[in-house]
Amino acid sequence: MGAQLRVYRQKIKTAQTTKKITRAMELISASRIQKALGRVKASTPYAHAIGRAVAAVATHSKVDHVLTTEPETVKRAAVVIFASDRGLAGAFNSQVLREADRLSELLRSEGKEVAYFLVGRKAAGYFTFRRRASERSWTGSTDNPEYELAKEISDAVLEAFLRDAEDGGVDEIHLVFNRFVSMITQTPEVRRLLPIRLVDEEPHAGPSTVYPLYEFEPDAETVLDALLPVYLESRIFATLLESAAAKHAATQKAMKSASDNADKLILDYQRLANNARQSEITQQIAEIVGGADALSSSK
Repeated sequence: MGAQLRVYRQKIKTAQTTKKITRAMELISASRIQKALGRVKASTPYAHAIGRAVAAVATHSKVDHVLTTEPETVKRAAVVIFASDRGLAGAFNSQVLREADRLSELLRSEGKEVAYFLVGRKAAGYFTFRRRASERSWTGSTDNPEYELAKEISDAVLEAFLRDAEDGGVDEIHLVFNRFVSMITQTPEVRRLLPIRLVDEEPHAGPSTVYPLYEFEPDAETVLDALLPVYLESRIFATLLESAAAKHAATQKAMKSASDNADKLILDYQRLANNARQSEITQQIAEIVGGADALSSSK
């Protein structure tokens, strides 16, 4: 009984230590969520304004441009997967990777070849473990993304988009990431980045929507050429921020669940330890009583 009691006490100590770690990680994630949501809120108006500007220019000028023109045949599509650099976030990474696999199957069923661009160590590790090829990967900056990272990703996918598919380029660009819905819910989402669907840029626009009148200097095509990298960078940066906020919320939820499970384990082991201690005391009393009876009967 004594050995069993020591085992239970050691398990209680281990569970208490684990709870301290998970509780600390929960508090850290809770503090980071508000900062991440603030960055998302601050970046959203700019990204929407760029999208509206592109939609207005394309609608008003009626110019054919790679930014908005649907290709006749799509041979190759790029899928940019936004995962995290760290784990301990529940299903955050697994659900976005599953969504990317579903998108890949859909694209291949349409006769399109898929090229992958990976953001986060978990996505890179997933592809490395399964020996799947990818075009580029970026790691180390997903918890607190900076604009320089968005520019690097934008430059890479834009360079691939402007190349012919026969030369290793792509005709479409899709983003796969976790969208922050609430502190409890983070859902995987797929967005087509290029070519732009104007209805996506102006979700409230209808047939009667009147855009401002623009004068283009030197011409509309040059304006769209200048807007193309800005549009990509703003959208990718907004996606990075959204994914970071979702990751912090997923980590907080996972660590809260781990802390609750640690409490349950501690309670269960305390009950088992109490039972073991009670059994030990009962056995000791029985031995004392038995010894006393033996002494009294020998007289």
